[in-house]
Amino acid sequence: MKKKCKVILILFFVLLACTKKTSLDKNAISSADSLPTYLSLANENNLPLQIKQNYCQKALAIILNQKDDSINKANLFKVANRYYNMSDWKSYLQTTKLILERSEKSQDSVHMARAYMYLGDYYESQSISDSAFMNYFKAEKLYLKIDDQYNLAKTFLNKASLQYNEGDFFESEIGVFKALRSLKKQQKVNDLYYESYNLLGILYNEREEYTKALEFQNKALSILEDKSIQLFYQYKAASLNNIGFIYMNMGNYKQAKFFFEKGLAQENLFEDRASLYAILLDNLAYSKFKLKEKDQLPDLFYRSLKIRDSLDIASGVVSSKIHLSEYFAFQKDTFKAFQFSRQALTLSRKSNKFINTLEALKQIALVDPKNASVYSEEYIKLNDKMVKLERKMGEKFSRIEYETNEIKDQNSSLQEKNKTLIYVFSICTLIGLFFYVYKTQQARNRELLFKQQQQIANEDIYNLMISQQNDIELTRIKEKKKVAQDLHDGVLGRMFGVRISLDSLDKVDEAEAAPKRKKYLSELKNIEQDIREISHDLNREKSELINNFIAILNKLFEDQQNTYDAELITSFDSNIKWELVSNAVKINLYRIVQEALQNCNKYANANTIKVAFKSEINHMVLSISDDGVGFNAKRAKDGIGLHNIQYRAAECKGIVTLKSAKGEGTLLIIKIPIDQKINLQNK
Repeated sequence: MKKKCKVILILFFVLLACTKKTSLDKNAISSADSLPTYLSLANENNLPLQIKQNYCQKALAIILNQKDDSINKANLFKVANRYYNMSDWKSYLQTTKLILERSEKSQDSVHMARAYMYLGDYYESQSISDSAFMNYFKAEKLYLKIDDQYNLAKTFLNKASLQYNEGDFFESEIGVFKALRSLKKQQKVNDLYYESYNLLGILYNEREEYTKALEFQNKALSILEDKSIQLFYQYKAASLNNIGFIYMNMGNYKQAKFFFEKGLAQENLFEDRASLYAILLDNLAYSKFKLKEKDQLPDLFYRSLKIRDSLDIASGVVSSKIHLSEYFAFQKDTFKAFQFSRQALTLSRKSNKFINTLEALKQIALVDPKNASVYSEEYIKLNDKMVKLERKMGEKFSRIEYETNEIKDQNSSLQEKNKTLIYVFSICTLIGLFFYVYKTQQARNRELLFKQQQQIANEDIYNLMISQQNDIELTRIKEKKKVAQDLHDGVLGRMFGVRISLDSLDKVDEAEAAPKRKKYLSELKNIEQDIREISHDLNREKSELINNFIAILNKLFEDQQNTYDAELITSFDSNIKWELVSNAVKINLYRIVQEALQNCNKYANANTIKVAFKSEINHMVLSISDDGVGFNAKRAKDGIGLHNIQYRAAECKGIVTLKSAKGEGTLLIIKIPIDQKINLQNK
C-alpha cells in the first residue's frame, strides 16, 4: 500500500512539473518547507533527468537566499550530491566551487575539507588524475589539522584508489594501510574497513599474490555480516565477483564459476547495480568457456554485452567482445572471431584506457595471424607508452604532495616574517640596485675589453698582411731587377747585335744578303719569345699579389687539416676581384672563418666541413657548413662566438643567416654587399 501511494505521489508531481499552474503556487508554501521536497524529488530515480535538474535548481535558489551557515552549506552539499547522482558534472562542479568559496570566506575547515573531497571526486570522474589527487591531498591536510580520523581514512582510500587506477600499486598499498591505521581507534567504521580490505585484495591480485588477495577479500566479505552496511550497494556481490576473479587468474575456473554464480544469486542485483551484474555474467560465461561447458554459451556473453552497451560502459563492451572473439576462435568461427576482436580494438582505441587496447591487440593477433607482426609491434609500443605514463603519473603524485607541502611551509614562513617584510624589501631593493649597477658596469667593461681585443686582433691580422705584402714587394723588386738584368744582358744586347748586322747588309750584294736577312729575322723571333716569357712572369707576380688574401686563408685551412680529423673542402669563386676588396673586409672575413672553424672543432663533431666564397650581383657570399650534431639555433643566439661573427658581419654591413637543428648539421651564411665592379668581371 505504501509503495502504491509513493508511485501516485511521484506521478502527481510529474503532472505538476508539466503544467504552469502548480499547487505550490496556489498554496504559497514557504521556501523553507519546499526545500526538503525539492531535494527529495531531485533524488527520485523514476523522474526524467530534466525534471530532476529543475528541482535541483529550485532547491539551490532557496538555499542561496538563506543565511550562510553550517546548515546552509550542508544543504548545498545535498544539492551537489544530487547533481553527482544524475551525472550533471557542470552543475556539480559549480555547486562544489560555491561551497568551497563560502567555506574559505568563513574559514570553515570542516566544509573546506569536504569541498576538496567533492572536487577530487569530480576530477576523478573526468579522468583528470593529477587534479583529483591534488584536491584529495588538500582535504587530507585539513582533516589532519582538525583531527578527523574517519574522513582522513576516507581521503587515504580515495587517494589509494586513484593511485591504483594509474598503476601506482606500491603507493596505493601504502595509502590503504594509512587508512587502516586511522581507523584503529574508530567505532562503527566497517564500511571503510570493507573498502580497505577489498582494495588490498584487488591490489594483491594485480601483483599476482593470490594467497594474500584471497585473505583480504575474505576479510572484506566477513565485514559484510554487519547489518548496518546498506544492501543497496551490493558489496557482497562485488566481493564474490572479486574472489571469483582471483580464482580465474589462478586458472581454477571451477572455483571461479562457483563464486560468480553465488554473486549473481544476490537479491535485486540487476536493479541496484546493473554494471556489476553484467561483469558477473561475463566472468561466469568466460569460466564456463574455459571449463568447456557449452550450456548458456554464447548467450551469457551476449547478455553481458547488451547490458554494458546500454549503460555505455566502453571498457566493459571491449572486454565482452574480446571474450566473444576468444569463444568463436575456439569454435573455429574465424570470421566472427576476427569481427569481434576488430570491433574491440576499434572501440578501445577511442577510449583513454591503454589496458583495453593491449588486450584487444593481443586477441586480434591470435585470430589474424597474417598481420600478427603489425599488432605485436603496436602492442609493444603501446605497452612501453603505458609504463612511461604510469611512472610519470606516480612521479606527478609525489611532486604534488611535495609542492603542496612546500607552499604550506612557505605560507607559514611568510606569516612569521610579515613584520619585517618592509625592512627586508628595502634592503633587497638596495642590494638589487647595487647589483644592477655593478652588473651593468661589468657588462660595459666586458664590452670595452672585447672591442679592445678585437682591435688588437685586427691589428695583428693587418700587420700580418702588411708583412706578407712587404715580403711580396721585396720579391717583386728582386724580380724586377732580374727582368732588368735579363733585358739588359740578354734581349737588348741581342737586339743591338741584330740591328748592327742589319745595317751591314746595305754594303752586301742582294744575293749574299738574303740568307743573312733570313737568319736575322729568326733571331728577332727568338728575342720576341724571350720578351713574351718575361711578360708572363710579370703577370704571375700580379696574380700572386691578388691571391695574397687567399694565401693567408689557405695557411689557416692547412693548419686546420693538420690539426683536426674532419675533412675540409674549400672553394673560391674566380669571379671575385680580391685586389679591390678593402683590407677591413678581408680582416673581418678571415676572423669569421677562424671563429666558425673553432666552433666546428669544439662542438660539431663533424666528419666534413665546407668553406666557400661565391660572387653574386652586388654581394659576396661566404658559406660555412658541417654535417655535425647540430644544435637549437634559437637557444644559441646569445653565444659569444655567434655574437662575434654577427659583430664582424655588421662592420662590413653584411647579413648573417644561421640554420641548424639537432642531428642535421649547421649552415652559416654571411652575405656582404660589394660594389658590382668588384664582384663581376667579364669572362
